Amino acid sequence: MLDYLFAALSPLNVFLALLGVAAGTIIGSIPGLTATMAVAVLVPVTFAMAPESALILLGAIYTGAIYGGAYAAILLNTPGTPSAIGTTFDGYPMAKRGDGDLAVSVACLSSLVGGVIGAIALLLLAPPLAEAALAFGPVEYFWLAIFGLSLIAALSTGDFLKGLIGAAFGILIAMVGISETSAEVRFTFGSNTLLGGIETVSALIGLYCVPVLIELAARSSRHLKEPEETRGFRLPEAIAILMREKFNVLRSSVIGTLVGALPGAGGSIAGLVAYSEARRTGKGKPAYGEGNPGGIVATESANNATVGGGFIPTLVLGIPGTPPDAVILGALLVQGVRTGPTLFADGSSIVYTFIFGLLLATFLMLPVGLLIGRFAYGAIVRAPKAGLVPVVAFMTVIGSFAIRNNLADVGIMVVLGVIGWIAGRRGFSVSPIVLGLILGRIAEEGFVQSWTIGDAMGNVWGQFFGRPLSLVIIVLTVLSFLYPFLPRLKQLATRRTPAEIAARPRATPAAMTRDLMAIGVMALVALVALIQTGSLNPEAAVFPRTIAIGMLVLCMGAALNTLVTRHVTEDRSPGSTPRRVGVPIAMGLAVVLVPVLGFAAAGVVMALLLMLLSQYHRLSTRGWVALAGSVVAIVVAFSLIFREVLSVPLPGGALF
Repeated sequence: MLDYLFAALSPLNVFLALLGVAAGTIIGSIPGLTATMAVAVLVPVTFAMAPESALILLGAIYTGAIYGGAYAAILLNTPGTPSAIGTTFDGYPMAKRGDGDLAVSVACLSSLVGGVIGAIALLLLAPPLAEAALAFGPVEYFWLAIFGLSLIAALSTGDFLKGLIGAAFGILIAMVGISETSAEVRFTFGSNTLLGGIETVSALIGLYCVPVLIELAARSSRHLKEPEETRGFRLPEAIAILMREKFNVLRSSVIGTLVGALPGAGGSIAGLVAYSEARRTGKGKPAYGEGNPGGIVATESANNATVGGGFIPTLVLGIPGTPPDAVILGALLVQGVRTGPTLFADGSSIVYTFIFGLLLATFLMLPVGLLIGRFAYGAIVRAPKAGLVPVVAFMTVIGSFAIRNNLADVGIMVVLGVIGWIAGRRGFSVSPIVLGLILGRIAEEGFVQSWTIGDAMGNVWGQFFGRPLSLVIIVLTVLSFLYPFLPRLKQLATRRTPAEIAARPRATPAAMTRDLMAIGVMALVALVALIQTGSLNPEAAVFPRTIAIGMLVLCMGAALNTLVTRHVTEDRSPGSTPRRVGVPIAMGLAVVLVPVLGFAAAGVVMALLLMLLSQYHRLSTRGWVALAGSVVAIVVAFSLIFREVLSVPLPGGALF
């Protein structure tokens, strides 16, 4: 083993690990540029390298990209990568109250611990964990997705029924396009644009980032609270938090490793499951969802542990654990390396050198991550809002386009962003919608396959409820759903006085009307989906029909709850309505102008419009020129980087 360790510590491999971590962190911090894209873009660089060096570079990029997603999640409330969804729940509230620097340091340390535990598991437990992963069949993946959806109970503290409706809405969005189980076209309404479905990352960017941009432009207050004095990395505080959350970080790392070992599960599920468990058992103030660092610890340790966990089925079985693993597997095959059970024996020098290199990259993530995070925090917290809004908006546009090189994805991103903003104002949290969108495909595939197998065997009930592993996941799911309601059940068990009942807030008729209208729109979506399933074959229709019927029942329950309790959950925070409307119009105008002006020029027009919309302070002529020049320079620079460095074919226009 020492020989493999010394091989990993060679100057070349150390340099490649450092370079990979830095590149991955920067790419992962940009909304839309996922870990998969970070690895895929830089794969050609590895073709001339030795296999072990290529693996170390790609593993370092992967590790850095997973952590890099935390920057945007904490500072912009936008997950840089899907695995950082859970980081937004407490990271952004911490940044809002002036602790963004501490949140970044906590995320970095948690990522370090999670990455180390995942790599150690890969080193010591690869064969047995790979065999355990094979025990998961379609029905287990279905119940695992349902278990992930149980997080809704924890996320929907304001209105649980609306959380369930939002999750059902997200699942129906995931059903748009060609069915993966029957290859039948669904819910496209004759549009060729929707044949490829709703791209998950683009939708995620729209649902999380566009509402933030809308509210940033609508309010004159600063984006983040600027600290009164320079406080450095705040490492002692971050270390103290991790020591206090030691059980949380260990449990989340184990969850991340186990989920990562399941082919196709990925860091987003691991992070959400870990967050759910942390929130279920966590105590103290502030509460989870309001800036508790324990939420960051759970998510970041779990999603980084999936890096090592995902390599277990990739190297042992030749089955990619996560999408980036699939890209890395392809790179190995190009080099003539065949993964499988014999790799650990026949190719031990490659495997073990890579594992030690992955550990090296994980440790290098600490100084690299802290330095880049410090720069990112300082730049965003001090940036004027009139400069921040257009730059972030352009990053979302170009990031959404780069995923599939499809301009339609940008338009869908903007539309879903507006829907997410309206839904948030009416009490429908965005997080359950995103959760349904991510888990919808996994749940459907497992459901349809299990239903087909059970139907062929004449025992559908036994297929879903007769396997021991499935029963374990079902029990965990039920407990996860019920746990957040235990305090409420205790309150109901105690008799309330008439004064307590009278003190409950009652909504105005206007508020109730708005709430019922929002619920009615969701019910209409479910009804349209239900009608559409009538023309589909049974295999393509069974899952969305089930979800649509359930969504209709939930909408009726939510409407009845509003009428009976006269309690409404909504957001009526003040702000400029014209500025709110102007943000999505400017972003939509950019999409329309691309065929005329070209991508970069259309981006410049959008950025200048958003700069005007988000400017609240008087500036001199020189100030206006400096601000506009800076915004335009950043837009042009990003366009050149994406086109020339990342090889993204940005479309030209009739004029430019």
